[in-house]
Amino acid sequence: MNLRDLRYLVAVAEQRHFGRAAALCNVSQPTLSAQLKKLEEQLGVTLLERTNKSVTVTPLGATVVQRARAALEQADAILEIAQAGRDPMAGPLSLGVIPTLGPYLLPWILAPIGRRFPALELVLREDLTDRLLAKLRAHEIDAALMALPVADSELAVLPIFDEPFWVAFPPGHRFAERTRIAEKDLLAEDLLLLAEGHCLRDQALSVCGLRRAPPTGRVGNLQATSLETLRQMVAAGYGCTLLPALALQAPRTRRSPVDAKPMRAAAASRRIAIVHRRSFPRIACLEQLAAFIRDKLPDSVRAVA
Repeated sequence: MNLRDLRYLVAVAEQRHFGRAAALCNVSQPTLSAQLKKLEEQLGVTLLERTNKSVTVTPLGATVVQRARAALEQADAILEIAQAGRDPMAGPLSLGVIPTLGPYLLPWILAPIGRRFPALELVLREDLTDRLLAKLRAHEIDAALMALPVADSELAVLPIFDEPFWVAFPPGHRFAERTRIAEKDLLAEDLLLLAEGHCLRDQALSVCGLRRAPPTGRVGNLQATSLETLRQMVAAGYGCTLLPALALQAPRTRRSPVDAKPMRAAAASRRIAIVHRRSFPRIACLEQLAAFIRDKLPDSVRAVA
């Protein structure tokens, strides 16, 4: 039994497909299948149930896969500790980012990160919060930029900044004369929200003091899957929405003019952090990255230690 075979086993368990697992491991499918068969013979147990159309992990196999992940993490940690001793900001770093943050934060930090840490191989993975957390637990990514809270004792957070929410509304709206918007003012409006699964949807409802989405008016059951879609809907006069401060710094066009005012409540914001496994060996890399991002933020958000 060797680490290579354990990587093959974990890949098959995650992909549920020999072909995809082989491609992920950069080997041929017959080679991967033969090695896993030898591993089963060596252990004297069946780890995988194979059919012509699918592969599943046996209950005993699932336990072995769990231990294999831990063993691989420890082996990788040895290599990363050695790398960190040379330069913690060198080598690959797989970083997830939520879609309501990535398009607006990354333009501020990507180029500076590349200039400051030329040896850092940053690999970005954009996805919803729940999927990023699942990828973190499965060791498919190293860390993720996302909004708090995150309730998982196996994960740790490095807070970076607080991002206020602003109320976005179409030109000529009654809010245009206000300096700030109170939560109660939104209750009489058609509140446009992102679709289920976006953490920003739940945060917007919480800011407004709502447990569930209010009945919609002109938009019926339509729910947006991106902040840019929400912006277009607001510009067209379909209602109001809450946008994080960084999203409001995107270029304003003639086709989608949107006005915005800050919320009156000081707590109307979300905290962005780097979330990582407590066992991740390159904490120094993440700490330096968090500190660097804090230094590059625009004035519209508030850096936190």
